[in-house]
Amino acid sequence: MWCIHQRQEARRNTLIKDTMREQCIPNLVESWYQILQNYQYSNSEVTCQCLEVVGAYVSWIDLSLIANDRFINMLLGHMSIEVLREEACDCLFEIVNKGMDPVDKMKLVESLCQVLQSAGFFIIDQEEDVDFLARFSKLVNGMGQSLIVSWTKLIKNGDIKNAQEALQAIETKVALMLQLLIHEDDDISSNIIGFCYDYLHILKQLAVLSDQQKANVEAIMLAVMKKLTYDEEYNFENEGEDEAMFVEYRKQLKLLLDRLAQVSPELLLASVRRVFSSTLQNWQTTRFMEVEVAIRLLYMLAEALPVSHGAHFSGDVSKASALQDMMRTLVTSGVSSYRHTSVTLEFFETVVRYEKFFTVEPQHIPCVLMAFLDHRGLRHSSAKVRSRTAYLFSRFVKSLNKQMNPFIEDILNRIQDLLELSPPENGYQSLLSSDDQLFIYETAGVLIVNSEYPAERKQALMRNLLTPLMEKFKILLEKLMLAQDEERQASLADCLNHAVGFASRTSKAFSNKQTVKQCGCSEVYLDCLQTFLPALSCPLQKDILRSGVRTFLHRMIICLEEEVLPFIPSASEHMLKDCEAKDLQEFIPLINQITAKFKQMFMPLLHAIFEVLLRPAEENDQSAALEKQMLRRSYFAFLQTVTGSGMSEVIANQGVENVERVLVTVIQGAVEYPDPIAQKTCFIILSKLVELWGGKDGPVGFADFVYKHIVPACFLAPLKQSFDLADAQTVLALSECAVTLKTIHLKRGPECVQYLQQEYLPSLQVAPEIIQEFCQALQQPDAKVFKNYLKVFFQRARP
Repeated sequence: MWCIHQRQEARRNTLIKDTMREQCIPNLVESWYQILQNYQYSNSEVTCQCLEVVGAYVSWIDLSLIANDRFINMLLGHMSIEVLREEACDCLFEIVNKGMDPVDKMKLVESLCQVLQSAGFFIIDQEEDVDFLARFSKLVNGMGQSLIVSWTKLIKNGDIKNAQEALQAIETKVALMLQLLIHEDDDISSNIIGFCYDYLHILKQLAVLSDQQKANVEAIMLAVMKKLTYDEEYNFENEGEDEAMFVEYRKQLKLLLDRLAQVSPELLLASVRRVFSSTLQNWQTTRFMEVEVAIRLLYMLAEALPVSHGAHFSGDVSKASALQDMMRTLVTSGVSSYRHTSVTLEFFETVVRYEKFFTVEPQHIPCVLMAFLDHRGLRHSSAKVRSRTAYLFSRFVKSLNKQMNPFIEDILNRIQDLLELSPPENGYQSLLSSDDQLFIYETAGVLIVNSEYPAERKQALMRNLLTPLMEKFKILLEKLMLAQDEERQASLADCLNHAVGFASRTSKAFSNKQTVKQCGCSEVYLDCLQTFLPALSCPLQKDILRSGVRTFLHRMIICLEEEVLPFIPSASEHMLKDCEAKDLQEFIPLINQITAKFKQMFMPLLHAIFEVLLRPAEENDQSAALEKQMLRRSYFAFLQTVTGSGMSEVIANQGVENVERVLVTVIQGAVEYPDPIAQKTCFIILSKLVELWGGKDGPVGFADFVYKHIVPACFLAPLKQSFDLADAQTVLALSECAVTLKTIHLKRGPECVQYLQQEYLPSLQVAPEIIQEFCQALQQPDAKVFKNYLKVFFQRARP
């Protein structure tokens, strides 16, 4: 629909433009010229508005009406009038950007350049108006990119002579491009990056570079390195809009650096190495922004250098790469002690980016670990540095876990204080936020699990790690039960939730190769489970506590498998007691997981769901009605999972009464509630059950149920007034209804057709010829034919 609308609009616009070109554009252009001519000195506002209008029309009118001597001379005249020149610049930009024949475009740009140059516009350092220079930079960028487009087209067309001319024209703009790129104002510099990027793309395609082109590459490289540097005003502690803009600008420069690496990786590597080495030799006396950018450049090389440079750290001393030398300098120079957050962060980011260096030169690991663990990293005075370091430290340890064995216990001792839960009452401000602590707990888990220790030692270390959490949890839960003040209750619940989250996070270290059982840690986690489960009975702050324990149970089902089984009944009992629709909805994914593994939780959950759904609700309580609707959908989605994933015996094993009760709820879902999403799911469940149990060897009584309940549901639902056949979701529900009927016919054969012909359809007062037609459509082998027929059948049947 939307596409059709867009196409109609485009056709209409084209028609309007064609008519305007024929009838009124020349007159319009003449009026613009007169306005610009008459008001250029007396009314700058009208002149600027007119220039904007010209710029807006240029792209689709005959360019010769504008790109002629009288118009261009006037626009160039405007370039010398201070109040008009920014708009004149934008107008020229639109002219230059117009799609044209490549040779014509080249001539237009060149003639424009000559006039601008002779008028003195190319002498950038004499221009103080940065707003104008930003527009002028955009214009030069447009001219450069237009020439590059022309060059590309000419090369493609095999017009080598004109392509050479275009390249010549591009080369003559490079000096101007460099002046704008290096300008101290980032807006001016940013506006020329496109030209610069495309120029490098041309050089990448040339077989051999001239000396001048090599010099250009080097000049761009030096400009990028200089412009990557922070300025004195950058506010690292409270980054605002200006800082965000610089971060974006740096991303553009990074793209340039990557492109430079494609043109000449050797040159880039040599340049970075030169800057890096000279800066780090004297880092103590060098300004922070220069030290930061030197390390930043090393960091950026990892992505910039092509794959041939990928084997940065070969382990072969004779081939020790430039990157290896730089990394060695980085970790031995002492620069990690530099007193500026930007340098500290760049140091840690780079160390983690080049972790493979430490597999080749592991002797440097201890000093880097110390940097992570002391005042330079996790104990830095800046919360921002501590937070980022917590994440980077976990990555460092994970990637080098094989090299960590000699340091494990030392690290665990040193991070002990960082693992403490900070309860609300003692006023103790933890060094790390709870989110940061998650990374430290995960790191501790990784160190223990991946160590070369025997299982008993791993178990002891894991117990040391988790016991303080369990002890604190018990104390805090008691305090929460007694807490009167709501704010205090919330902060205690928060703390309890963190404790569960931390324990959960340590379990991420286990894998198929290193299971909880193999590491001897089952008992420790079962103790955690035993400690956390009572929180489910806490009447206060139910949402947050249940959510945390549920997540922990998810993890334990994965990690402990059948060892978790004894805890499931009590966990479920706690969760299903006094629960609302929302609680159940959140509990269903966990039960899905348990049912898939253990199959014995089915009916207790269903009884709890039935109880909530049957509770009377206030007539006008919209949110309660919506919650019930969402619970109903979740319930049916759960049944769909059970029936669709080979677990239908879970239902079949529940005893005749319970099975019938479940099936009746599905029939009700298909027929009684005007919710097409739930109806669709119910028909999917019914067709799946018919497919599984509807044959001659199905469960006793199921065939009767098919004819008594499922067949009628397929007619009663679509005949309801609320079943809106103009609604897309409802049509999907009808489609599944058709599948259900087809499946019944597939499983029961002629008996089904006979029942419809002789009993059911006559009971609905359907005319005999329509009954005949319906049964023929049902017996068609192509399911699509029947789906289409069924829609028409119900459209006709509706009053």
